[in-house]
Amino acid sequence: MIAELEAGLGARLLTRTTRAVVPTEAGLEFLARMEPILAAIDDAENSVRETGELRGVLRLAMPSTMAIRVIMPRLSAFIERHPLLRLDIMLDDRWQDMIREAVDVGIRVGSLPDSAGTARLIGRMHRVVVASPAYLDRHGSPALPEELTTHRVVGGPAGAHLNSWQFERDGQTTSIDLQSHVSTNDTAGALAAAIAGLGIVSTTSWACQSELEAGALVQLLPEWKMAELPVHAYFPMGRTTRIAGRAFVEFIAAELKREPPDLFGST
Repeated sequence: MIAELEAGLGARLLTRTTRAVVPTEAGLEFLARMEPILAAIDDAENSVRETGELRGVLRLAMPSTMAIRVIMPRLSAFIERHPLLRLDIMLDDRWQDMIREAVDVGIRVGSLPDSAGTARLIGRMHRVVVASPAYLDRHGSPALPEELTTHRVVGGPAGAHLNSWQFERDGQTTSIDLQSHVSTNDTAGALAAAIAGLGIVSTTSWACQSELEAGALVQLLPEWKMAELPVHAYFPMGRTTRIAGRAFVEFIAAELKREPPDLFGST
């Protein structure tokens, strides 16, 4: 069937070897253009079913730590509501090419890059500064944001796009320029580095909640508030986003509104 399709298109879609079969650039492009069409067929069928059940595959993309600690624990009710819908969840703290990956909905923390898609703000994540007890025993605890400049800093995705950490207290804003001594593009990796005593890290309160409760990390400068990080549902296909994708965003936005205000700020 693939050979017939390639003959009809006049292009090779797959590269075949004795060890693997992988898509060519033309194959990836063809797949990226065809999957929205197939998804639209699913939507057309879903829209006329009397049961209102959603079917097919819903492809989601989101940061790994947020998926594991925030999104996945809340998906049970959504799956029970739509048992014929299958979820394909891509976990990556980096910004993917969602059109090429045929993603229906992306959940992203922080500023969005310029894109042809559309986005919906579904909440805000609070940021905190934390370090391990072992690190604080060796280096002491900063009493003021300015004292962070004398400490070792772990850089992670939550602060990847910031040149400085900003703090606010009693209407006073302080911006501290910091140089990372250890950096990573993965939130779990940044937390692991902080737990190991490699330095102080700024992350979201959700990401380190269990570590704070267990005593593996300690919050610093609690009287100072850091700038919140927006959480968006991103729709690569804009207005043509599938019904299932919009249903998922409505569900997760409602779930997040129920969270404690000290962890998650609703819109």
